[in-house]
Amino acid sequence: MPTGVVVTQQDERSQHKNKAKALKILRAKLYESERQRKEDERAASRKGQVGTGDRSERIRTYNFPQGRVSDHRINLTLYKILQIMEGESLDELINPLISHDQATRLAEVIE
Repeated sequence: MPTGVVVTQQDERSQHKNKAKALKILRAKLYESERQRKEDERAASRKGQVGTGDRSERIRTYNFPQGRVSDHRINLTLYKILQIMEGESLDELINPLISHDQATRLAEVIE
């Protein structure tokens, strides 16, 4: 399979020995380039998952003085922070998230 990588080797007098050394060097270069490509893909994937930690990437805000919980992914604001923290009104927060996720997945399938 052509790769565009060129290796020359002329240390030995024998053409067969030079060819064997050149193939070893070529194999090492191809292996290193493939390893580097996979490492770059992994690094890009990790960077995309981690994010910057900026305030604009926040998911949810809990404002205790106002008794408010805001989910910024779906623009939902509930004024029941105590009930949510105690687990009584979690469904009011979870069900819109599930609906939004299902709608997003359906939109991806349709496109």
